[in-house]
Amino acid sequence: MNRAVGRLELPEAVWKTCPWQPRELIGTGLRQWLRCAGVALRDGQIVGMPSHAVDEAWHGFILCTAQYARFCDDAYGRFLHHHPDGTGPATAGAMTHQLGRTVVAWTIVAEPGEHCVLWDLDAHVGVDHPWGVPAEQVDAVVANLAAQ
Repeated sequence: MNRAVGRLELPEAVWKTCPWQPRELIGTGLRQWLRCAGVALRDGQIVGMPSHAVDEAWHGFILCTAQYARFCDDAYGRFLHHHPDGTGPATAGAMTHQLGRTVVAWTIVAEPGEHCVLWDLDAHVGVDHPWGVPAEQVDAVVANLAAQ
């Protein structure tokens, strides 16, 4: 999965649905989220999307159907579906829980010393109504993992 995400070249069409800048930061966020989603997919879970900007970039990528399908096959061995209306697997749960699973997934996929840009990316790129995961929630999830 990491190899497929690492060599992912995002087509220009991705940015039609994602007007924020810098693209490099959003691309980093999308790649980080795709890694988190891969861990969750492997475990039969759904992770939440912590960034509106990354979500819009993912939508643009999904619209490049052939490239997106090839990426999913290469990265995950199956298709990563989008469940925007909450009709996904019964294990999805409330968005707070989904975002908590994103934090857990990040602790699994992060390279040593790698900084996660997802939690506050929207504030950095100027999204009017930013999404995100408060630092306190990230810290609480990580502390809970350490205590287990």
